[in-house]
Amino acid sequence: MAAVETLTATAPPLPKYVQAATTRQELDWADLVTLDLEDFDRPGGKARLTKQLFDAVQNIGFFYVINFGLTQDEVDRQFAIGKSFFALPMSEKLQFRADLENGGYNGYKPLGLREIKPGYFDNTEIYNIPKFIPAFERSHPDVIKAHYAEIEHFSKKIYQNVVRKLLTLFALVLELPEDYFLQTHEYDQSSDCHLRYMKYHKKTAEENAAIDNVWVKGHTDFGSLTLLFRQPIASLQVRLPDGSGWKWVKPYPESITVNLADVLQFLTNGFLRSSIHRVVAPPPDQADVDRYGVLYFVRPKSDLRLEPVPSEVLQRLGYDKLVDEKAVGLTAGDWVKARVKNNVEKYPDQEGNKGGKEQEATILGGVKAKYYD
Repeated sequence: MAAVETLTATAPPLPKYVQAATTRQELDWADLVTLDLEDFDRPGGKARLTKQLFDAVQNIGFFYVINFGLTQDEVDRQFAIGKSFFALPMSEKLQFRADLENGGYNGYKPLGLREIKPGYFDNTEIYNIPKFIPAFERSHPDVIKAHYAEIEHFSKKIYQNVVRKLLTLFALVLELPEDYFLQTHEYDQSSDCHLRYMKYHKKTAEENAAIDNVWVKGHTDFGSLTLLFRQPIASLQVRLPDGSGWKWVKPYPESITVNLADVLQFLTNGFLRSSIHRVVAPPPDQADVDRYGVLYFVRPKSDLRLEPVPSEVLQRLGYDKLVDEKAVGLTAGDWVKARVKNNVEKYPDQEGNKGGKEQEATILGGVKAKYYD
């Protein structure tokens, strides 16, 4: 803890970030597994966590982790840094705009680039910070540079305390060597991992009604895992595996919400299912608050081929057929870049079937992604 105190003491003071009050609404919450990462290093802990994780991925593909080695104060410091960035003048933020049109995403994504319904655009601002290795050195606004050492410390602790443990557990779920996924997700490799600050701007009741209360259509994420640090505004929903509806994801105290993403689905023929989720307007007692987020996106080395892993578990459980033959030969980096570019350039329902419950968008090499109302 002394190292963190030293980092914060040498940086300019930040306004204290105060988390919003939790909703008083009774919502239909998803029943998610919680993994206690402190158990990882205890006798028999990996086996217990592996069993829990196996159950989680068979159910809904979302789960919580707790006791991950970062305090809520450290997490709230990151929320404060993100909020300070978004408070900058637009002219300053635009100097650090990401090259989204060409599949780049590090840097700033402005408000309103994606059409979520004809005539209505997204309400999100994003600032992405890549891994802290020489290959990804780039310029940042002063508010980020002033706290750069603290951000680096936070990002690397996420990798060491959370990412490495989860990747080990996924290998054990598949009865592979413990370091199987670590070899393709090492921190010093060129990959698309990044820390994200995010702001959802509140909308009026009239605006929400016009878009059916859906801020971000149902979708899957691009890489291996997504880590969402707890913030109390209820807005995230997960689609049930049978397609029967949506459940709210509860902001569990001092937790990280984790969801599986596309790469793990490709690598396991759909056994590790890329979780379908969306963002909707919060309940009425949280409607007047902007929703800030701190996330970490886990992605493998960019040249990893999207081909199934050699797991006997997949054979035993019947996941021995390719989830998408057209994906063979594609790399993780190709897939991420194409999905980023698609998100900016095209309305998700690009196949001309507007208004349906499920739409498809061709991403790369004939492989499609689905979007859900």
